[in-house]
Amino acid sequence: MDKAQIPLPTFTILLLVVVSISLIHGSEGSIGVNYGTVANNLPPPTHVAHFLLESTIINRVRLFDADPKMIRAFAHTGIAVTVTVPNDQIPYLTKLNFAEQWLKNNIQPYTPATNIVRILVGNEILSTASKLLIASLVPAMQTLHTALVGASLDRRIQVSTPHSLGILSSSSPPSSGKFHQGYDIHVLKPLLSFLRATKSPFLINPYPFFGCSPETLDYALFRPNSGVFDENTKIVYTNMLDGQLDAVFSAVKLLGFDDVEIVIAETGWPSKGDSSQVGVDSQSAADYNMNLMRHVTSGNGTPLMPNRTFETYIFALFNEDLKQGPTCERNFGLFHPNMTPVYDVGILRSTVTSSIPTSNPKPKVETPQRAPEGKRWCVPKTGADIQALQRNIDYVCGMGFNCEAIQGGGSCFLPNTVRAHAAYAMNVYYQAMGRHDYACDFIHTGAVTDLDPSYGKCKY
Repeated sequence: MDKAQIPLPTFTILLLVVVSISLIHGSEGSIGVNYGTVANNLPPPTHVAHFLLESTIINRVRLFDADPKMIRAFAHTGIAVTVTVPNDQIPYLTKLNFAEQWLKNNIQPYTPATNIVRILVGNEILSTASKLLIASLVPAMQTLHTALVGASLDRRIQVSTPHSLGILSSSSPPSSGKFHQGYDIHVLKPLLSFLRATKSPFLINPYPFFGCSPETLDYALFRPNSGVFDENTKIVYTNMLDGQLDAVFSAVKLLGFDDVEIVIAETGWPSKGDSSQVGVDSQSAADYNMNLMRHVTSGNGTPLMPNRTFETYIFALFNEDLKQGPTCERNFGLFHPNMTPVYDVGILRSTVTSSIPTSNPKPKVETPQRAPEGKRWCVPKTGADIQALQRNIDYVCGMGFNCEAIQGGGSCFLPNTVRAHAAYAMNVYYQAMGRHDYACDFIHTGAVTDLDPSYGKCKY
């Protein structure tokens, strides 16, 4: 995201996980998430892939590079993966021999085991203002596609590139949307021509968060509001995202490419921020992302693009603690690094609740013994909410960790209480994740202890 390039008027504002739905006219709509890794506390990629496959409704992932460990992690999952060519490699990619070698190194060893469906050439290149990168962008995309044809992968893998809303010189009202002069004819027109010829989408990164004010917060969050009137079309817009998308559509149409699909490559809302920012809380983030998912998959489309859905990628999968800039930059994640949700947007599967029995006999429980030096366990905090603890059980057992001990007849089934079962499940996860403190957070319901919670035949 290049926020510095995003203008702030109402209509000029600025991982992959897909929920497939039936679309009007028979096409497919999807919700995706961006998997960023600017952090020092994230779980291994294989754990992430397993989590997404087994515990969420996510089945598309966008990666910000072509790290082989990340790509291999998604092998045999069926999850659709988008990889990215780093910006600094774009000039080299204009040479066919480099493009062919890049494919041989970064794509061909991993497909079809990993379901790679799209390669993005850089990210928000026009916003970099680098003459070399901008001049190389379309030739690099063309050369990469030629290399894909040579490798017989062109029907499997698309080539595109994402843009910030900074590519627009006008966006308010939406019907007046147009690209910056110079870029429109010399860069974006040949780019759109390439996308049309290869049946690939035009990717855009709209962020209502970066364009809203206290007065337009409800408009940005899809909440009830008085709307914004477009004098040219006499249309009243009821949410900011529609205005941003229609501004892009107007600019694309002006160049004669209104048949090229528009995909939302990034959009999201932070759950924390600085005091000077508006709407930086978990409720606003949940409202935006839940309303976003509902809206883009509804089939309603936008006023200028009616009766359609939008392939959409939420930013981001995780909070990333090493990102630079204001507090909000480190808090766009749907999940904490321990893979517990920052807030609920309805993408976790409900899996093992029914496996927890309801009868409640209580055996004798031995007094916990202090552990040998260095040994630690994860247990629920005193007073932790029972419903939150049940969610912890569902989360851990739903990921495929071994929860047989707390099922009927298991060595830790008794006492048959949510708190006792949560203690076992949370500790299983904590131990498997390397006994890092963050792996016992569970949205502030877990605590690390050096008192062994084992009792009788129930061993932790």
